[in-house]
Amino acid sequence: MDDWQRRVDAVWAAASDLGDQAVIERIDLLVAELPADDSRGPFEAAGARDSAGLEAEAEPRYRRALELGLSGRARVEAHIQLASTVRNLGRREEALVLLDGVRDDAGDLADAVEAFRALALASSGRTDAAASVALIALAPHLTQYRRAVDAYARELLAPAPEDDTTTP
Repeated sequence: MDDWQRRVDAVWAAASDLGDQAVIERIDLLVAELPADDSRGPFEAAGARDSAGLEAEAEPRYRRALELGLSGRARVEAHIQLASTVRNLGRREEALVLLDGVRDDAGDLADAVEAFRALALASSGRTDAAASVALIALAPHLTQYRRAVDAYARELLAPAPEDDTTTP
């Protein structure tokens, strides 16, 4: 890890004590040290604004970071954070597309991707699907009942059997 990233991480570690505006200001100062085409800059600037609840300001910065070729874990983080942002801006289906775009590359962030998928589904009114996604992600972490929880979670998405009873 380079010195620049250590200083960024220090700002994030102190974020609760600093407050939103100070985090934005400090991150922006660090971003100004980078070349304009360094994808880390808009990614960190987006995160600072997103954390402060300024989703409309965060969105174009996330998109710029991705356009500049943000890669690896940071790319997955950007997709998660951008998906959360667009969900908060009312674009739930777009959030799902963004999350689906990194599912195969998520690595240790796979559960985070699924958590944000569940949130987007719930925000879309698809509560059974949201519960299913969340429970399927949770099941492998259980010490007991893994198979049962996984199976029941998958049943939430199964079509209901047709009522074939007849009335006399």
